[in-house]
Amino acid sequence: MDASVNRIASSADERALLVSIVFKGENPVKAGYSLEELSLLVKTAGAIIVDKMTVKREAVDPAFIIGKGYVEILQNLISENNIKLIVFDLNNIRPVQIRNLEDTLKCRVIGRNEIILDIFARRARSAEAKIQVELAQLRYILPRLKGLGGVLSRLGGGIGTRGPGEKMLETDRRHILRRIDTLKRKLKKYEEHRKRTRSSRSGELLGAVVGYTNAGKSTLINLLAKDDLFVENRLFATLDSYTRAVYIEEGFNTLLTDTVGFIQNLPANLIESFRSTLEDIENSDYIIHVIDITAPDIESNISTVEREINSLDIKGKPVILFFNKCDASEEARLNLVKNRFPDAVTGSAKDGTGVSILKEKISALKYLRKGK
Repeated sequence: MDASVNRIASSADERALLVSIVFKGENPVKAGYSLEELSLLVKTAGAIIVDKMTVKREAVDPAFIIGKGYVEILQNLISENNIKLIVFDLNNIRPVQIRNLEDTLKCRVIGRNEIILDIFARRARSAEAKIQVELAQLRYILPRLKGLGGVLSRLGGGIGTRGPGEKMLETDRRHILRRIDTLKRKLKKYEEHRKRTRSSRSGELLGAVVGYTNAGKSTLINLLAKDDLFVENRLFATLDSYTRAVYIEEGFNTLLTDTVGFIQNLPANLIESFRSTLEDIENSDYIIHVIDITAPDIESNISTVEREINSLDIKGKPVILFFNKCDASEEARLNLVKNRFPDAVTGSAKDGTGVSILKEKISALKYLRKGK
């Protein structure tokens, strides 16, 4: 199967085994961070992580990913622990590999991209977000239909099986292409509505809040705007962009837009499908980059977000770095960040620390207001 197609509701508390592959020359510490992040993703998707396994290999086995020897180890673990789901810390798994593994292991096999797509399917609330997620799912499965073969006919419930519907996946390529065209036309209408909304806000200073998923973007906007955006301590808690007015000082307000969180190796189809939402970043006057100071790999999180937003049209926009969750940080790490990023703001969206300094930095951008 290919979990990105997301057909039916998942079973509760699905028992999962995570598999990380460390290739020759790869940093094992980085691989460890990636595996921990995958653990958070799988938990967010609703599974119980029974065990984790790290495999060292020269390259991916073309038939079984990790080779037949490790597949036998997996068979024993599955039998002993009643495991129903194997999740590989790989971005893409070839359909033939999925078919071979599922035939041998008698349980479902998915990768990192499929988990992320499943979470997006769960988290989509607005009509626009649901369209974006379905579009991403169909774009992902389309080039894989031919290789999936009989896998589609063996599907049951479980994580990574939520979305367009079983019948959709058994139709021919032309049917799916027609559905993609329909979804793109619907998104176009939302895009036009966004343009009209942005036009009505001309003359106001607009900021976009970006960051790695679960960095605390929505919590920060809640604090600044005294609002109640949905906040949860999980990855991708919110997918929809919201704009709120924020009082900065006497006679000066700004508008802040919350955006979808980024993550390492975010599926390209998701980025493409959420392109209209990301235009809020392109059309902002400045950017607040929220960073979780307690994250195990801060530098990697920062570079991931910077890489994604730099692919947009943001040249010349001021960027304010806000290191969040300082109330939960060790003093040594806090001092290290202050030395490494002297112009950044350190604080906590939870208790309000550093927010006054953040407002001062926003106030200094008043000259960017259109029409001034």
